[in-house]
Amino acid sequence: MKLLHLLLTLASLAAFTVRADDWKSDDSFTSLFNGQNLTGWHYKNDPDLDGKTEATDGRYSAKDGILTVHPHDAAKGPRLRQLWTLREFPKDFILRLEFRASVNADSGIFLRAPQLQCRDYLVAGPYKELKAYKPQDWNVIEVTVKDGVAHCTCNGEVLEAALKLPATGSIGLEADNATMEYRHLQLKELP
Repeated sequence: MKLLHLLLTLASLAAFTVRADDWKSDDSFTSLFNGQNLTGWHYKNDPDLDGKTEATDGRYSAKDGILTVHPHDAAKGPRLRQLWTLREFPKDFILRLEFRASVNADSGIFLRAPQLQCRDYLVAGPYKELKAYKPQDWNVIEVTVKDGVAHCTCNGEVLEAALKLPATGSIGLEADNATMEYRHLQLKELP
C-alpha cells in the first residue's frame, strides 16, 4: 500500500512538471515569465536578472514554472522589494496571471506604477468579501487596461473597476509579507 501511495505521488509530481514545462500563453498573448528564470525582469536601477534563477537578495526565484516571492530576511536586504519587467507597455492591454498566496501573504501587482493589491484577500484584505477567492490555492487575476484605466478582477469578481494609470510603464511584482507564488503571467496588447 505504501508503495502504491509513493508511485501515485511521484506520478502526480511528474505530471505537474510536464504541465509547467509545456504551458504556453493563450492565443495572441505574450508570456512575461519563461517559467525557468528571471529573464526579462530586474530591480529598478539594477542590472537585468537575465538567466538567473534567483534575485540578488533571494526575494524572488524562478523554478518549475513558478515565480516565487519569498519572505523577508533582514540579513539579505530591505523588506519591501519590487521586481519589474524590462519592457514598458504604452498600449492598451490585457494582463492575465495566476497567483497562490500563503496565509496572510501580502504582495502586489504594479500596473505602469500604481499598485493592485495581491494578497491572501480574506485575511489580509482589502477585498475581504470575495466569494470566488480560493485561499492557498491558485487564483486568476485579469486586468484590462483601456485609455489609461484598469479594470481588475480576481476569479471574475471586480477588485478595482477604474484604477487610473499613467500613459506607459512596466509591470511589477511586490515582495512584502510571507510567500506568494505567480505563474502563467501573460499580456496581450490591444489594438
